[in-house]
Amino acid sequence: MSLMQNRIEGKWTFITGATAGIGKAIAKLFAEAGSNLVLNGRRENRLEKLKLQLEKHYDITIALASFDVRDRNVAEQFLNDFSEPIDILVNNAGLARGVDAVFDADHEDWDSMVDTNIKGVLNMTRLISPQMKERNSGHIINIGSIAGHESYPGGSVYCATKHAIKGFTEATKKDLHGTNIRVSMVSPGLVETEFSEVRFKGDKDRADQVYDDIEPLVAQDIAEIVHFIANRPPHVNIMDTIVFPVDQSSSTMVHREND
Repeated sequence: MSLMQNRIEGKWTFITGATAGIGKAIAKLFAEAGSNLVLNGRRENRLEKLKLQLEKHYDITIALASFDVRDRNVAEQFLNDFSEPIDILVNNAGLARGVDAVFDADHEDWDSMVDTNIKGVLNMTRLISPQMKERNSGHIINIGSIAGHESYPGGSVYCATKHAIKGFTEATKKDLHGTNIRVSMVSPGLVETEFSEVRFKGDKDRADQVYDDIEPLVAQDIAEIVHFIANRPPHVNIMDTIVFPVDQSSSTMVHREND
């Protein structure tokens, strides 16, 4: 059997947070592999632009799911109206807000992270996993973080949300024990996307400093790993991958050229 066998061609992949960064890179790579796509995100104009771009180059079907994964009712309505079976769910939508210590952090930042990073993943998994279980087929891939494996100062709630996703991923696999449904997670370290700009609330200069004097991961790196996980033979379930740039060795150990 060829190692390059394409096992996701013609399947339906639902990608949350597909408007930018890792989600957008996953969409492009899966489109190239011939997977039909459901692209989710809050910024509909970005989704429409990405849809046109992908349809121009690839003979696939693309549906747009322009809603916030925090809104369970809207998500449920969309899926009730969507007639195709979801073969692969990539729970990518997530964010970090602020770097304040726990004793003076912003409550709105906390709510935003908990509702998106945890409840969004719970919502989509709860809504899509029953159809997978009924078909006894499917793959749930959650985008976690090194913050789900180790914590660091200034990241108390973000780390807590990603620890929650690690626990949720493992428990979901156990809930689906005895089925053919696969459950996986990818846990990146420093990836240069809009992530830091969101964390620093639009302060691009401060966000850029996160990646100064290092060669960070890019969205394509993570997309390739997600594709690899999804494209394994049906009996292979990769539970998690921790992915660093070479310049990083832990959440807080980052080697910079000028150090």
